Amino acid sequence: MDFKQRYSRLPILKICLLAAGLLTVQVTLAQEKQKPNIVLVLVDDLGFSDIGPFGATEIETPNLDKLAAGGLKLKEFYNNSICAPTRASLLTGQYQHKAGVGFFNNNLGLAAYQGFLNCESLTLAEVLKSGGYTTLMAGKWHVGDDRNQWPNQRGFDHFFGFIGGASNYYEIGEKGNETVPLIKDNEPYFLEPGKYLTEEITNNALGFLDDQQKAKKPFFLYLAYNAPHWPLQALPADIAKYKGKYKLGWDSLRVQRYRNAIKKGLISADQKIAAHDDQVKPWNKLTYDEQEYWQTRQEVYAAMIDHVDQGVGRLLAKLKELKQDENTLIIFISDNGAQGGNGTRPYTQRTTGPVGTAGSYETQNSNWSQTGNSPLRNYKGAPYEGGISAPFIAWFPNKIKAGTIAKGTGHLIDLAPTFYELAGINYPKQLNGISSNALPGKSLLPLLSGLTDTVQRSVPLFWERGGNKAVRWGKWKLISPAGLTEKFELFDIEKDRAENADVAAQHPEIVAQLKAAYVKWAAENGVVDYETLKTAPTRPAQGNNRGNQNF
Repeated sequence: MDFKQRYSRLPILKICLLAAGLLTVQVTLAQEKQKPNIVLVLVDDLGFSDIGPFGATEIETPNLDKLAAGGLKLKEFYNNSICAPTRASLLTGQYQHKAGVGFFNNNLGLAAYQGFLNCESLTLAEVLKSGGYTTLMAGKWHVGDDRNQWPNQRGFDHFFGFIGGASNYYEIGEKGNETVPLIKDNEPYFLEPGKYLTEEITNNALGFLDDQQKAKKPFFLYLAYNAPHWPLQALPADIAKYKGKYKLGWDSLRVQRYRNAIKKGLISADQKIAAHDDQVKPWNKLTYDEQEYWQTRQEVYAAMIDHVDQGVGRLLAKLKELKQDENTLIIFISDNGAQGGNGTRPYTQRTTGPVGTAGSYETQNSNWSQTGNSPLRNYKGAPYEGGISAPFIAWFPNKIKAGTIAKGTGHLIDLAPTFYELAGINYPKQLNGISSNALPGKSLLPLLSGLTDTVQRSVPLFWERGGNKAVRWGKWKLISPAGLTEKFELFDIEKDRAENADVAAQHPEIVAQLKAAYVKWAAENGVVDYETLKTAPTRPAQGNNRGNQNF
C-alpha cells in the first residue's frame, strides 16, 4: 500500500477533524511490522542541472536516472548556499543559526555562530538511535572540529570520513603529506596510494551495512560524498569517458541544459534562462588552447560526478543483496549550487600536477558553474536560486509513485520531521537531560505520497549567511545581497525563477511585509548584522582536542 492509499483511507471523522484544523493525523510506515530504513545521500557543490535527471545528458548518471524514474523529483528544494550551514540544518532540522553554525565551522563569539552543533539541536542520528535505529555515516562532517563534536559523539554508531570542510582524494594522511588523516570511529585512517576517496567512502558505507545486518534493526545511513567539491581530482578511467564531450563550450551547453530542464518538466516553457554572467568570457572568444584547457577541467568535474553515481549503483545493489531495497527510502540532494569565482584561491597554489591528478588543487569556476546551475542565477554562497537550489530525488519502491515531479518548495529543515514521522518516532522535548529546540520544518510525507504538490507552511522560509539575506513566501522571494544592507530585490519566482526582473519598486507593500517577517525570524534565531559580526576576532572552537591535532 502506498503513501496516498494510507492517507486516503483515514476514517471520515478524522478527515473532518483534520480539515477543521482540530487534529494532526500522524500516518507513518511505523504502523508496519518492520520500520523502514533511511538513506540520505548528500553531494558537495553540485549544480542544479549537473546530473542526468535535471538536465545534464552528457554526464553518465544511470543510477540517479533510475532513482528519479522510479521515484520523485522536486522542482524547488532549498539549502543554505554553502557547506557547513547546510549540514547544520540537514543534521538537526534547525535553521543553521539555531543549531550554532550561523556562518561556518569557526567560532565568531556568539551562540548562533559558535561553529559547531549545540546540544539543544538534536541530530538525526541521536533521535533515530533513540527510536531503535542503527545510525551510520560515511563522508564529510564539517559541523564540529573538536573530538567531542565528531559524528560518533553526536549519535552515529559508526563513522568513516573526514571532519573538516574539504579533502583531497588521494593518499590522505600519508607520512610527509600535509593533509589530515581520515577518521574511522574516532581513530585515524590512512588512504593508501592508488585508492580514491569517493570509492573509499562507498566501500565503508557498504561495509557498515553488511555489519549492521547482524543487529536486525532498521538503519539510517548518511552518505555524504565530498565530490564534486574541489580539488578537481578523478580516476583516469572516469576522465577518459568524457574526452571531447565539452567541445561545444559552456555557452551552448548552458542553453542545452535549460532546454532539457523544460523537456523534463522541471521548469515551465515560459520561464527564461538567467541572464548571462558578464564576468564569464564567451566561449567563442577563447583561443584554441584556452578551449582545450577548459574542456579538460570540465571532463574531470564530470568524471567526479560519474563516480558518485557509480557509488549510488553499488548502494542499490547492496540493498537488493541484503533484501532491504523495498523497505528503504533514499533521498538524494546537494549541499548548495555549483561554485563560482575565478579559481585564484590560496589553495590552488598547492597544485603540483595536471588537473585531475593527485597533485591538482584546481577548483570549479564560474564559467562552467554557470552551466552547472543553468537555468538559475548565480552560485554557491549566494541567496539567488543558483546558490540555494539543488536537485532533490526521493525513491521508495511501491511507496512513492514512479516518475513523479512536484513543485515542492521544500527545505533542509523539512527532512528531520519527515524522517521522524516515517520512522514512527516522536521528536523528544528532552534527550539526555537537555531540552531540545523545536523543529521549524514540515514533514514531506504528504508531498512524497502525492497528496499535495507543495509543502504547506504558515510562515515563510528564511536565509542569512555572511550578510546575504532572503525570504521566500508563496511566489515571492525577497533578497538583500551582502554589503548592500539597504538594497532589497523582489522576484516573482512563479514567473521568473531565473531572477532576471526585480519588481521591488512595483510592490513596496510585499517588500515591507517580508522585511518585517525577516526581522522577527532573525531575532528568534540569534541572527545578527554580519557587517558588525565580521569585525569580531575568530575564536577557537570550544571543547577538547582541537581539530585532529591529536593525530
